[in-house]
Amino acid sequence: MDAAPPADDARWLPLRTLGAGSAAVPLEDLDPYRDLGEPLPPARLDADEATAWQRMFDRAVAILAAADTTRPGRLDPAVIRSVVPWARTGLLPPPPPEVRVSASSGDAYGAMIISRPSEPLALAEALVHEFQHSKLAALLHLFPLVRDDRAERYYAPWRPDPRHLTGLLHGAYAFTGVAGFWRDRMSEPEHAGTAAYHFALRRTQSRLVVRTLLNSGRLSRTGHALVSGLARTLDAWLREPVPPAALARARTAAALHRTEWRLRNVAAPVRSGPGRHPVPSDDGTGHLRLRPDRTTWPDLRTHVLAAPPARPRTPDEHLAAGDPATALDGYAEGLERQPGDPHLLAGWIVARAALRPGPEARRTLARPELLLRVAGPRVTASRAADVPNRG
Repeated sequence: MDAAPPADDARWLPLRTLGAGSAAVPLEDLDPYRDLGEPLPPARLDADEATAWQRMFDRAVAILAAADTTRPGRLDPAVIRSVVPWARTGLLPPPPPEVRVSASSGDAYGAMIISRPSEPLALAEALVHEFQHSKLAALLHLFPLVRDDRAERYYAPWRPDPRHLTGLLHGAYAFTGVAGFWRDRMSEPEHAGTAAYHFALRRTQSRLVVRTLLNSGRLSRTGHALVSGLARTLDAWLREPVPPAALARARTAAALHRTEWRLRNVAAPVRSGPGRHPVPSDDGTGHLRLRPDRTTWPDLRTHVLAAPPARPRTPDEHLAAGDPATALDGYAEGLERQPGDPHLLAGWIVARAALRPGPEARRTLARPELLLRVAGPRVTASRAADVPNRG
């Protein structure tokens, strides 16, 4: 076999790699599908960007270092088959601290597309997250885990849109690993503050999805065994103590996402005719009736609530600071300008529930779309406050 051309040959594009201890992980910057869309022509990372990737990867590997890599959330980076940098070929504009894009394919085990963040902690989390997807994809190739009709009708706490059962299973498996990742970080002084919040949030969200899967009646015997194992892990983690302030912010973030998701995705009950009972938010089989006009929306709050702000200004930041009264006023003012805005209305509902806990608050959190049924899509905070709650 002929030797490879020298590295300075213009006709030759040598494979870049990221060092991971004694192993080398390909940095596949020539992948034609690196933009999650149509195939792209080759466009190499420039030298500075490649160096930035190696520096970031080195620090992420140091975060992931652990003697036992078999526990949930642990990862030996040497088992990664390739990292594909999403879209970027240069250092400008500067990357955000969190990972904005990451993805993997069931047909490419251990390969992952990631947009480079500016913080190694975010990269380490993304590596764990995507490898969880790869492991589950491999299991799905080997065993039938779920009887999925592919109907997208289930709530996923990390998505803006309804999901099918396979997507729900992927999310539960991936975010159980992410919860384990943050659980490990709680013992590290430099990460403990935000780690407690993310651990509390992801364990709660993952357990909710696991319950949905177990109650679906559509898991195979193997799938039921897998999801039951996730349930046992998460139930044990839910008994572990978390600092009260971090736990409160995590519960608030979970409530905000679910409330806004229902306002944006679930059809409000409507009356079928004069004097008749309203058509409920489900179709009679336990499946939600979804709005025909739903659109995607950004989850702006998960990161806002990760840490209490020193000088809160927005209603979301006041919630993060543990001040629901000021947050409620801010949401009410916003709703006067933008009646029925789902983001503001979700915040108003959650802040009001924090100030007035009880059965009525629980019913509104469970089915926030009921406010739209009575007050209409242009509901404001003042009108919503007078709406009778008709569970």
